[in-house]
Amino acid sequence: MIEPFRIHFDDAAIHDLKSRLDRTRLPDEIDDAGWDYGLPRSVLADLLDYWRTRFDWRAWEARLTAFDHYKTRLPALLGDSRLHFIHQRSPHDDAFPLVVTHGWPGSVVEFYKIIGPLTDPTAHGGKAEDAFHVVCPSIPGYGFSDAPRTRGFDIRRLGETVIALMRELGYAAYGAQGGDWGSMATSYVGLLDPEHCRAIHLNMVAVPRPRDENILETLTADELTTLAKMRENMREEMGYQAIQGTKPQTLGYGLADSPAGLAGWIIEKFRAWGDTGAELLTRFTKDELLANVTLYWLTNTITSSTRLYYESRRSGRLGPVEARVVVPTGCAIFPHEMYRPPRRWAERLYNVQRWTVMPSGGHFAALEEPRLLVDDIRAFFRGYR
Repeated sequence: MIEPFRIHFDDAAIHDLKSRLDRTRLPDEIDDAGWDYGLPRSVLADLLDYWRTRFDWRAWEARLTAFDHYKTRLPALLGDSRLHFIHQRSPHDDAFPLVVTHGWPGSVVEFYKIIGPLTDPTAHGGKAEDAFHVVCPSIPGYGFSDAPRTRGFDIRRLGETVIALMRELGYAAYGAQGGDWGSMATSYVGLLDPEHCRAIHLNMVAVPRPRDENILETLTADELTTLAKMRENMREEMGYQAIQGTKPQTLGYGLADSPAGLAGWIIEKFRAWGDTGAELLTRFTKDELLANVTLYWLTNTITSSTRLYYESRRSGRLGPVEARVVVPTGCAIFPHEMYRPPRRWAERLYNVQRWTVMPSGGHFAALEEPRLLVDDIRAFFRGYR
């Protein structure tokens, strides 16, 4: 049964967070470390001071509460755990249903800039015929959604959960969109529910390297350069995935007990994966970064969020979708995204009908380049409503 949900945490939880921040003990750091060893101590210290003295979680509660929140149970997939989701219906009656799924280390906070333009385009410089009814689930074990209590909830099960949610909401036809885990879940939605899912849109495209002999000889110089950067990213940026995919519980003890540790673990990824250049705050405000971290903290879901890596690794699904997706697929390729395969490779796994190379932006497209993302979603789905 679907029930309205209100976001609110007791004052005691906020006070406990500030008290822990007051008692933060930071590690040492070698001279001139920069970002080479991870998040610099001075950067984190500044963020922690802002979090403790100036960040206003109540303002973010109000901002998020402006959207319509619900919880439901999907017993066949989640047992007694409840799934949280935003269901923002458009004022335009003929709007098209669109489910948008986030990833790690993100949350539904990422979508606060795009829900309005998607649901009410006429209020944001768009046309009524581009309106969507937007559904944004919190991945089970992330934020306001309860954590799965048993083994086996992997990325395919997440895709099945998204399908079940859209069925529960009564949508016989819909589109799906996502990045990071949301991209993979959306791919499974397209794979498993082509009867109802009209088309999918991805802002991260994960595909395997083809096994053809001499495959690299067919690529352009730009594509070869991009692949070299992808290999460097895999070498330098995948340490988090190894620990979360093997020992999430051990990692969780430190992150669940220390807000400084949690902030360091999450925020470093925004600098590394976003189109930030050398400065973290070129793409994200302190408030945006800390709102996302605070949601993980207050819901105590960092450990349960990382278990999705463990379960997907154990099931062999920590990677591209397992079969070709035949529903029409739109791909928004942001230049600082970690995965940027050649279009010909993507076409082997997806029915690619739109391929937009963006001028700027990275892994967190809804926060970094909301206008570019919204425009591409609108343009792609015009042909599939």
